Amino acid sequence: MSEESREMVLLDETLPGAAMASYVLPRHHSLRFTDEAGGANVSLLLFNREQLNERYNMADTLKAQHTAFLTRGHVLYSDMGRVLCSITHDSCGWHDTFTGLSDAQSVARYGQRSYETHRNDFVRNARDQLLIELGKWGLGVRDLVPNVNLFTKVAPDAEGKLGYVVGHAPAGSAVELRAEMNVLVVLSTCPHVLDPTPQWSPKPVNVQIARVAAPGPADLCRCACPENERGFANTERMFLTRLIERSA
Repeated sequence: MSEESREMVLLDETLPGAAMASYVLPRHHSLRFTDEAGGANVSLLLFNREQLNERYNMADTLKAQHTAFLTRGHVLYSDMGRVLCSITHDSCGWHDTFTGLSDAQSVARYGQRSYETHRNDFVRNARDQLLIELGKWGLGVRDLVPNVNLFTKVAPDAEGKLGYVVGHAPAGSAVELRAEMNVLVVLSTCPHVLDPTPQWSPKPVNVQIARVAAPGPADLCRCACPENERGFANTERMFLTRLIERSA
């Protein structure tokens, strides 16, 4: 984010590890995540704020851009062929959207760490947290679609089994999303489901929301591939249709 953009920061807060949150990100605003300690994970879901049955679609996002991971220049597609967000900055170079969420079974390896015994250091999981946040918006378990895991890289071993890449995101790593429509963002900062760290040690993440300029015709994400040009056109057509309807 440029110094000029920093003057327009609307929100600047740090979420502790294993936190949950949701934000309404207006069109042409950015959402910047910074891994403050290294080794963080942000499990993310995206929805069209005006039409919540339109949401992030992992398969279309990867297929349309001929990729198996997300980084700067990529966009996050909805299940209606429109662009929810673009990735305009990325210091990691790889974000996972294959391996899903931690759940009660996967975090059992951390042992019995209840709120009664460990207070705010009790063990949580991303699936339960996202369901709680989704409930605040009238959404539920059927809306728990395949998610994005920011700051996390996975790679196959010799047998093709995906594993967590340790040390992929050092302290200070950052990724920035630009909303191309009004977007509901739902997230958890619980550790990644494949994180091999034996101790329960979720990492904090700084969150900034800022106003940014609308993408121009030569925008990196728009021009990354012909599919993205069509995705942006589909998104802009939605806003044009609404404008025509209001003026009729």
